[in-house]
Amino acid sequence: MNGHSSMHPQDFKVAIVGGGIGGLTCALSLAQHCPGIQIDVYEQAPQYKEIGAGVGIGVNAAKILHRLGVGKEANAISGERNNIHRTSRRWDNGEEIVTIDAGFDKGEIRQLSVHRAELLDVLYQAIKRREIATLHTNKRCIDIKDLGDKVEISFQDGTTSTANLLVGCDGIHSQIRARFVPDHPRYSGRIAYRGLLKLKDAEAFWPFNSYAVSWLAKDKHFLVFPISQNKTLNVVAFVTKSLEELGDLKESWTSSAPRADLEKEYEGWDPTVEKIIKCMKPNPGKWRLNDRELIPQWTFMEGKTVLLGDAAHAMLPHQGSGAGHAIEDGYILGRALQDYFRDPSRPLSIWTLVYQNVRLPRAQKAQITSRQAGDVYEMQGKDFEGLSYDDCLPIVADKLKDRMRWVWGGDIDAEYEAMVLHSRLVNSDGVSVKSNGIKTD
Repeated sequence: MNGHSSMHPQDFKVAIVGGGIGGLTCALSLAQHCPGIQIDVYEQAPQYKEIGAGVGIGVNAAKILHRLGVGKEANAISGERNNIHRTSRRWDNGEEIVTIDAGFDKGEIRQLSVHRAELLDVLYQAIKRREIATLHTNKRCIDIKDLGDKVEISFQDGTTSTANLLVGCDGIHSQIRARFVPDHPRYSGRIAYRGLLKLKDAEAFWPFNSYAVSWLAKDKHFLVFPISQNKTLNVVAFVTKSLEELGDLKESWTSSAPRADLEKEYEGWDPTVEKIIKCMKPNPGKWRLNDRELIPQWTFMEGKTVLLGDAAHAMLPHQGSGAGHAIEDGYILGRALQDYFRDPSRPLSIWTLVYQNVRLPRAQKAQITSRQAGDVYEMQGKDFEGLSYDDCLPIVADKLKDRMRWVWGGDIDAEYEAMVLHSRLVNSDGVSVKSNGIKTD
């Protein structure tokens, strides 16, 4: 199959390992771009359910959800930020440092603040309704094998399956990635507390015109934003800690701590912060934030296996764009596979490499800038050395005001088309031309 092929979508089987936001978006994109293609999604859990709470979806990714026909449903579960992306405020009195508006929103295509589980259900229901994929549960991948023209996937329950293309989107602890790239997580220097509260419990004391707010201090910051049609307020509180202070704290969504620990960390902060914490449940989530090295390759086994989402580019949460980049991955993989079927003279490996070459630079830029954003929020690094808190604030405002412009304003369709042209797969008129491979210079 990896030679020149006349295979049609109806004869082509895709196995998506991982049924999270990235995996289900990928299924929707493949089905839309390649009608009739056979798709199996393998989720290791007993049901399709996201662990965690709120997630931001930038307008760049929201645009894709609309193209895939689920934008209206995604809008219906979003919180309302009142045309503000986020206001950053002083930790001690809540005075404004800088406000970033939602300037890239256009009508129905706008930034989203959603509960992960609710967004996953939107994707899941669309797949079920359209009958475009077989959705499996209790399927934990433990090994994969190259069979030449296909990939064999082995599961913990003793079963196996084969596919023409394997998409590994099984998260930060990806078994697919581990087959090719060792995982060396390293502690980022921060921990995070996470929780939810009913937004109505905060309405009486809320002093601002938007519920998308972060409070910034040296070595700590506290973030809230609304989800679930403004029924719920999502809370994430970040604290710089030495490795020695962590004890046995793990990189896990299921770790928790007494609320008293959080109250102590933010004692003396702006009264709004202290009131928010008191409205949270008794045991908020608590986990260590690990970082990972950038990996230089996402496609393996002569193009028959690709990585997507956190499996390819796990990133720190400080820009809130990880889920959006997984959505972009799935969309571009759909476009690449569509072009593979349009031009049977070229092997699959050409088109999965196009997918990698389009997505990897943008995702890795997000990984790097997410690290940098954490330092800005907590006024760490050489730009802030030796400065008082008040002297840091103008620098923070300057670094944040245009920080997300490249993410929200990106045109990934143009990036894809430019890569195809650069790779000499089409000419400037969009007509397929002969090529033996992909230029990399």
